[in-house]
This record gives sequence, C-alpha cells and structure tokens, in this order.
Amino acid sequence: MTHDYSRTIRLVDTDAAGVVYFAHVLSMCHEAYEAALEATGINLREFFRDAAAAIPIVRGEVDFFRPLFCGDEILIRLSPQQLSENEFEIAYQILSATDLNQCLASAKTRHVCINPATRRRISLPESMLQWLSEN
Repeated sequence: MTHDYSRTIRLVDTDAAGVVYFAHVLSMCHEAYEAALEATGINLREFFRDAAAAIPIVRGEVDFFRPLFCGDEILIRLSPQQLSENEFEIAYQILSATDLNQCLASAKTRHVCINPATRRRISLPESMLQWLSEN
C-alpha cells in the first residue's frame, strides 16, 4: 500500500538559485513519513520519545528529474517495505500535483531500529511492524 502526502514548495525550501535544495527533499519526505504514521493511529510524540527503541535513518538518497520551484504543488507518494526484523526502507516518488504522471524526483530512506542506550540493533516495535504490514 502507498500513502500520499500533498505539499506546496515554500521559499524556505529553495536555495539561492530558486530551486529546492536537495536536503530539503529528504525533509519533505520525512514529513510524508510522519503523516503516514499518524494516519494509522501512531502517536508521534510517544513514538519519537520511546526510551526503549529508536529508529534512525541510516541511509538517504535523492534523484532529481526536474527542478522544483517555490509555489510548485507536489504529491509525495511513499511505499514502505520491511527488510528484516530490525530494518525497513521507504521509497518516495515526488510527483507534480497537476500531472501525477510527471515524476519530479525520487528518494529512498533506510531505517534501523536500535536500543538507544546500547546503540545495538533490536527488533522493530509492534506499532512499526503493524504499520509495515498494512503497507
């Protein structure tokens, strides 16, 4: 299953040349990830403050197919996939909201679940496993 997140490109997202700064695309993708978690009932405040488990991003990549400008309306379509008991990946398509056949960029993030105290891998929490199984 995929999740869609609509967004407008803001001036703060752009660089001096007036196009979206590459790192901001990953930030927008993270917004979409948070919205998808919330849509399935996960309380973000509790989720990100969990003392027993942390799920940092260990890899992020972005490919651009066309520049993104301030005022552009986009749709971020995300597709998560569980890779192991403690790791998952999310693929993102950044589409033009006015032409969903036009892919403007794509991104991918890889997440690993760890114990925050020991920094060692642990199994994903039940709430995350449920979120991944619904997708």
